[in-house]
Amino acid sequence: MQQPTGGEALAAALADHGVDTVFGIPGTHNLGVFSALVENGVRPILTRHEQGAGYAADGYARTSGRPGVCLTTTGPAILNAAAAAAQAWSDSVPVLFISPGMPTGHPARGNGLLHEVKDQRAAMDAIVAYSHRVRSVGEIPHAVAAAFAAMTAGRPRPVHLEIPLDLIDARADARAVAPTKSAPPMPDAGELATAAELLAAAQRPVIIVGGGARWASESVRRLAEQLGAPVITSANGKGVLDEQHPLAIGAGLHHPSVRALVENADVVLAVGTELAPSDLWNGPFRLSGTTIRVDIDPAAVITNIDPRVRLIGDAARTIDTLLALLPVDPRVTTRAARARDGLIADAAAEGEPYLDMLAALRTVVDEKTIVVGDSTMACYYGILSGLRVRRAGGFLYPTGMGTLGYGLPAAIGAKLADPDAHVLAVLGDGGVMFTIAELAGAAQLGLALPVLVVDNGGYGEIRDEMVQRGEEPVAVALDRVDFPAAARAMGCYGVPVTADTLAGAVEQAWAADRPTVLHLPLQLR
Repeated sequence: MQQPTGGEALAAALADHGVDTVFGIPGTHNLGVFSALVENGVRPILTRHEQGAGYAADGYARTSGRPGVCLTTTGPAILNAAAAAAQAWSDSVPVLFISPGMPTGHPARGNGLLHEVKDQRAAMDAIVAYSHRVRSVGEIPHAVAAAFAAMTAGRPRPVHLEIPLDLIDARADARAVAPTKSAPPMPDAGELATAAELLAAAQRPVIIVGGGARWASESVRRLAEQLGAPVITSANGKGVLDEQHPLAIGAGLHHPSVRALVENADVVLAVGTELAPSDLWNGPFRLSGTTIRVDIDPAAVITNIDPRVRLIGDAARTIDTLLALLPVDPRVTTRAARARDGLIADAAAEGEPYLDMLAALRTVVDEKTIVVGDSTMACYYGILSGLRVRRAGGFLYPTGMGTLGYGLPAAIGAKLADPDAHVLAVLGDGGVMFTIAELAGAAQLGLALPVLVVDNGGYGEIRDEMVQRGEEPVAVALDRVDFPAAARAMGCYGVPVTADTLAGAVEQAWAADRPTVLHLPLQLR
């Protein structure tokens, strides 16, 4: 048999690791990979910008539970995807970024080759878990296997692989490397026993859930019911417990009512959450009770708050083990209902400009719905705490990095990962312009995707911060864009909506044969 090219070895290795979809754009230096993808049964999804490819791979990973893959060409292309790589690292999302690099034997100080970067691998290594440059065709299957092992064991983080461009068409022996399998770690038995004893004796337990518990939804539900414990979530944990559940308070760790609930607890169990400033907003909790943390990352378990008990392990397995150590009689409590009322009041006060929008969306969001938000006021002041989602992974949001333009391409990735889901993208009029070109790609794919653009005439958060500083707002106003017309120009439907027509328009968009941009202007203050 003929020896494979580097591109063929890469495509085969991806297929061996269960990859069925790759997001990216062909370029001069990666053509030998794209042709091989199709031959190996991997579907290439053409985006309109490499940043969009990275965000789409992120949305795909968060929804599918498998690593997403973003394939770019050299130089400007992979650097275009760098913001998406940083977002994936910040939110612990497993995305494999792949790009060609300068050829083997390239002069160390460069010679002006097309797309040359001073040190492309080092640039990406500063952003992701690690960036590795392979040295031969034969190394490619091993490098892919190592990347998947890193992304799927322990805390998920993105990885970058650089393939020298001359290796992509070079032929050499490249033996397949099977995926590695490893059992997730389990906490120390003594720590588990201590945690179970503290939880069994707790009179006012509270559970805080983050994105690290996304795949432990059933375990979290059972533990909450066993303890009678209210459950509050971070942005990335939103929906881990169905927010219609009686013990679900909702999302938003920054609210005064949530702070009071947590700080009054005698035991706080934090599962898969950093308890990060980007979630708390107003400084760390002042905890008077005992804190127990569950995290697969030994470093994260002591970050921001050093707990009394450190349970280092997989969220689902750890919680299930705790359940086996607890008494079997479930508790009944009214604390959750009171706390939920408090969060609803806080959210209504904070999100007042979005109450009519939220009321409309509540009538259409169900257990099939995935809401994909951008870093926009309509999301972090509105949807985060004001709209209840029904499924784990039902709210995809760029929390840590807070990148603009995430919502639209991530929604495309989510829809491709779960075609039966009702996916709704929500962006502001500023953020949508970062990746609006991806409407054309979504139209070409024929995705039934409503894209709600909430238009407040500019960068509203920054405008407000300038005013709070006593300064005249500068360079934050945006002229109104005819978003429905722009959508139609890219092959989508475009519909102006009001709060009264929004729900019907969303349902109609879910039944359409292409994306629909829903333009919701807000009254400017």
